[in-house]
Amino acid sequence: MSQLVFLICRTYLITLMTIGMMASLTDFRWKGRKLLRILILYSIWCIVSSALLLWLGGELLLLRLFFFTISIPAILLAYWAANDTPAQAVFNYATQILLSLLSVSMIRWAADTLHLSNWANLLLTALFYSAAIYLEWRFLRRPFRMLLTVIPSRWGILTLIPCSFCLYLIFLASWPVNYIESSSQRAYLYIAIIPLVVVYVAVFKLLVGQYQVLLERQNAALLTVQISALKEKLQTVQEVEEDIKIQRHDLRHQLQTVTELVARGDTESALKFLDAAQKHLDEQKKTCWCHLPVLDAVFSAYFNQAQQQGIRLETKIASLSTLPVEESELAIVLANALENAIHANKDLPPRQKEIRCKMVGTPSVMVEISNPYAAPVTFNDQGLPVSSKEGHGFGVQSIAAFCKKHGAVFQFEVSEGRFSLTLVL
Repeated sequence: MSQLVFLICRTYLITLMTIGMMASLTDFRWKGRKLLRILILYSIWCIVSSALLLWLGGELLLLRLFFFTISIPAILLAYWAANDTPAQAVFNYATQILLSLLSVSMIRWAADTLHLSNWANLLLTALFYSAAIYLEWRFLRRPFRMLLTVIPSRWGILTLIPCSFCLYLIFLASWPVNYIESSSQRAYLYIAIIPLVVVYVAVFKLLVGQYQVLLERQNAALLTVQISALKEKLQTVQEVEEDIKIQRHDLRHQLQTVTELVARGDTESALKFLDAAQKHLDEQKKTCWCHLPVLDAVFSAYFNQAQQQGIRLETKIASLSTLPVEESELAIVLANALENAIHANKDLPPRQKEIRCKMVGTPSVMVEISNPYAAPVTFNDQGLPVSSKEGHGFGVQSIAAFCKKHGAVFQFEVSEGRFSLTLVL
């Protein structure tokens, strides 16, 4: 294998594997053939541009310019095909390029030190990157995607970290000569690993700390909702008790009146009086959505909110007496789902505002809540709807955590202009 062919193959292998590292933490909006076509076109560009730079100025010129000819196009294409925001995408991709730079420099140094053949060099590179891709996909993808979901903003300043380190390492590796030819350049290059690790550990702790704060806020908000619903239910019960006391007091007078009318033989007046009393009682009936008190309180609270905002309700709720899970936990799930449904209706015209809520108890407990929506709905690779607004998305995470804890089956779906949640216990 000639040196030029080896360098082209090595450059393309590193590029392809670095893209694989990017993809391991990315949620793409497209699947299959479209992504493959993009990869083929980019591969052609990568091979042609690398071959041209190697022919014009050798490996040193390629090392100095690859970030502009290879890395930046990869970042742009990956962002174009992904669901992430620009800041999130740049942080992810620049971090992968940074890790790739450090890794390939050490592999190259080790291969030259051990006098490995070109084939052995390519094999060692492929094995290392394959292991890196697997480890990132296996252990980092889920927590990283979770952080992107619950912390959708404030990534802009963080992108300066990988971008700055990338430029620093490229400069050290290629100026004034190739780092392989200068021991001092290699020393400065690898010393940079220490502050790099410190900075990324600090960033990770910062993000985890922010996530914990947001989670605590969410739990506090959910607890407030639950307490508010219970207070409202208690107030309703107290009002009903007061009504009953008044009705018992009035009942004596009503019975005396009816008795007097019957005694006079005025049966028609007595019947009219009783009919009026019955209608008065019917008007004062309180709606009971569910026999379970906490669930009934949640339904009452959020259905009242919906009606106050002009949202039509279409409900079919079974009168359950028992549940396979804690009533308070399911109540929080319902509160989250109904709150999201109410929020989705806010930007709709009055005639389109609607919430459909259905809960059955046989053969298993099933909840289905659907509503129309105005803004486009996007989903991550776990099938969860993603919100780009700061402070949103906690309800979905709470519902997913509940289902995972209790082994429940759930599905978020968009169909015929409606967003729906189906949950089966």
